[in-house]
Amino acid sequence: MAVEPLTSGASGRINALFSLRALRSLLLLLNAVVLLLLLPFRGKANSGDNAGKDEKQESGRKGSASTVVRVPWALLPWRNATMAVDHEAAAAVRRSQAIRRVFQDDDDDDTVREFCLFSTARGDTLFTQSWTPISVQVRGLVVLLHGLNEHSGRYTSFAKRLNANGFKVYGMDWVGHGGTDGLHAYVHSLDDAVVDLKIFLDKVLAENPGLPCFCFGHSTGGAIVLKAVLDPKVEAQVAGIIMTSPAVAIQPTHPIVMAVAPVISFLVPRYQITVANKKGRPVSRDPQALVEKYSDPLVYTGPLRVRTGCELLRITSYLQQNLREFTVPFFVLHGTDDTVTDPQASEKLYKEAASTDKTIRLFQGLLHDLLFELEREVVTDDIIEWLNCRV
Repeated sequence: MAVEPLTSGASGRINALFSLRALRSLLLLLNAVVLLLLLPFRGKANSGDNAGKDEKQESGRKGSASTVVRVPWALLPWRNATMAVDHEAAAAVRRSQAIRRVFQDDDDDDTVREFCLFSTARGDTLFTQSWTPISVQVRGLVVLLHGLNEHSGRYTSFAKRLNANGFKVYGMDWVGHGGTDGLHAYVHSLDDAVVDLKIFLDKVLAENPGLPCFCFGHSTGGAIVLKAVLDPKVEAQVAGIIMTSPAVAIQPTHPIVMAVAPVISFLVPRYQITVANKKGRPVSRDPQALVEKYSDPLVYTGPLRVRTGCELLRITSYLQQNLREFTVPFFVLHGTDDTVTDPQASEKLYKEAASTDKTIRLFQGLLHDLLFELEREVVTDDIIEWLNCRV
């Protein structure tokens, strides 16, 4: 089967999203927005019946031209209301699919898989799930955060390997992903995901008092975990963090991007640019893993939205400015051939972080999705060994 090599995580599609070609497309849209905003200030016609008559006569003249302001279809208020309902319905469908997978996963006598829904202060419903070992005593906890465009259910095999080694695993679909509310893969603010992780962590610890807790994050999930542990309260709650291909740095293609992106994100946050759906950057060398990923309806493969791309740039910028502030024990793993997130940024994190317990493992020739690479067993074994040494 031929597979379109789309990317996930803190994707290189950001480069395409904020490229000069893409910015020109956005400028055309912004021009339409400006025209729409100027509508109330157009000159008014003369009052009275004579004015109405003159207008009719003017419009009836042969060859006369009248000014027409064309409003983008996506900006029509009634359309936005309809789309909001559609987004809610689509989120409900995704949640139904996520729940169905939990119930279908009943062929393992060694693991109990369950799901839980809870509401945030914003009013969003978050989908979470857990994998609990049956025949092995629980020695520790792992809270798992997936990457951009995917969902926690993709890590079931990894969770069960952790179960076999005495770790209960919790997964959270962050906003706009998997079974959680929101427009699919749209991120209004990654700070919302950071806050949700903190709340979820409190819930997990309350349910499992006395057990050491670790956080795992892949790609953008790794960036969320990193920002969360900069909070002293969270740092005190976790025994360490593990990150695969973390989004510590994503470099745009043009210097003006960092200045322009927030403005465009504010004006047209949900706008998608077709060129941002960039091809040619596979995330795994395993063809079957790519087939499974991109045939999964809970995995988003559409063009990156402007606000989402801007949020990724914002959180990576924040992390780079605070690398020396990290004191939590951590293990970072990265493939040297990753074209989605920067392995050199992981090296910089390792060198500059103030943590006294820190480990880095670079896998020569591996791509972005380390846990779905051909060498996934080696990657998993390294993670389990690191956890075992700290429990």
